[in-house]
Amino acid sequence: MNPVLKLLMMLVIALEISFTTSIQLNVVIFVVSLVYLIFFATWKRILYLLLVTLVPALGIYFAQKINGNYQYGILLVTRLYAFVSLGATYTCKTTIEELAPSLEQNFHVPSKFAYGVMGAFNLVDTIKQEVVDIKLAAKMRNVHLSYASPTLYFKAILAAMNWSTLLAQGMNSHVFVDNEARTHFEHISIRAIDYVILIAVIIAIQLILIY
Repeated sequence: MNPVLKLLMMLVIALEISFTTSIQLNVVIFVVSLVYLIFFATWKRILYLLLVTLVPALGIYFAQKINGNYQYGILLVTRLYAFVSLGATYTCKTTIEELAPSLEQNFHVPSKFAYGVMGAFNLVDTIKQEVVDIKLAAKMRNVHLSYASPTLYFKAILAAMNWSTLLAQGMNSHVFVDNEARTHFEHISIRAIDYVILIAVIIAIQLILIY
């Protein structure tokens, strides 16, 4: 399915469950998403998502139960798991490298913005390595920088600013500017089946809410 249409579908579903109070809809979305993840994601990733979400889920449930509104707590917990599983179904099969070209080619988002977002995402691993290098450099001077040290975050912010400047310069050198036509190595199209899936899923959500 086209990456942007898939993202649009996820956003529509997220809005639906945000403004409705249907526990059944939340459970259906969670179960369908979980089945999807079983086929396309690793067990390690699935268990990680379930266990990490368990902590806030328990906090939400018991907070509502203390206030005597456990039914609302169940609603919030099922909604939380629906959100998490829904997001996981998108990220397990769709990458930012697929989303950015689709935004530019199919929805005419400026290439400078689309590929700038992709570049920012790809800088995350670089910044993580920069944090490791900062801590190692500090240890060589017999200085211990923990994750609670303001110095570590200050230096990481400076490194991020430096990398962002280099990214902007690199994009300008490759003519990623507004109102400039670009050629594409891979052309991304929207198939008729993509629209059919989008409409079918949205209709199915409405039917679940009604019945």
